[in-house]
Parts: sequence; C-alpha cells; structure tokens
Amino acid sequence: MSDFRTLSAGYSVAPQISIEDIAEAKAQGFAMVVNNRPDGEEPSAPQGDEIAHAAAAEGLAYAAIPVGHAGFSHPQLDALDAVLAGATGPVLAYCRSGTRSTHLWALARARAGDDIDGIVDAAAQAGYDLSGLRPMMDALSGDK
Repeated sequence: MSDFRTLSAGYSVAPQISIEDIAEAKAQGFAMVVNNRPDGEEPSAPQGDEIAHAAAAEGLAYAAIPVGHAGFSHPQLDALDAVLAGATGPVLAYCRSGTRSTHLWALARARAGDDIDGIVDAAAQAGYDLSGLRPMMDALSGDK
C-alpha cells in the first residue's frame, strides 16, 4: 500500500517505496520519481538502480539526489530545483521516512522565496514537523 503524501500540486513525498509502488505512482499521475536515499543505506530496501529500472519500465523519469548523514547542501537544493523545473508532471520523492524529501523541498522552496508559513503548513498536513528546520528556512529566504 503506497503512502504518497502531497506537499504541493507538483510534489509529493513517501517513505521508502517498493518496486510495486512505481506502477501505483504512474497510475496516480506522477511523471518522475526522485530518490533521496544514498545507495546502501538500507541494504534490504530496493536500491536506486532497481527503482530507476522500474520507473523506466513505467515510462517515468528518475533522478537521484541522495541526502546522507552530512545533511543538506546548496548543490542538493540546486539539483532539486533543476529536477522540478524539468519535470513534465508531478514528482514523487522518497527516502526512508519521507522526512529528508520533505526537508529538501522545504529548503528549496524557502530559498525560492515561497511563504515559509505555507511551507510549514503543507508539511504538517502531510505529517512532517519542520519546526527544527525553521531557522535554516528563514536564513535561506533572507528573512531576519
């Protein structure tokens, strides 16, 4: 059973997806899958190449933007911006719990100047608490 959580019209997140979830993502209208897990983080989970192959078989685009223990960096935000700009439809991003995928989106949207309260509210509606990320979001947005 898929656990896709909508953050915006064009971006949803999920905890670790299965190969079977790719067909469900296609059925729900997603155009791309973004993997935010480093390969090998959980050896029993499907690795990036397996998800990429399944996505290709369903006609979905695939991108890997791994977020490991080092946390978030501007190149990762840049990569997500590029993926979203080039996406031909809604994007489904995943990691272990969906938290890193949510945080990456939130930071990218804050940096782009989106309303931070709106970002926080969207994440909360999806079950993710961004309160610890708020100072970084404020800094990226230029708010004092």
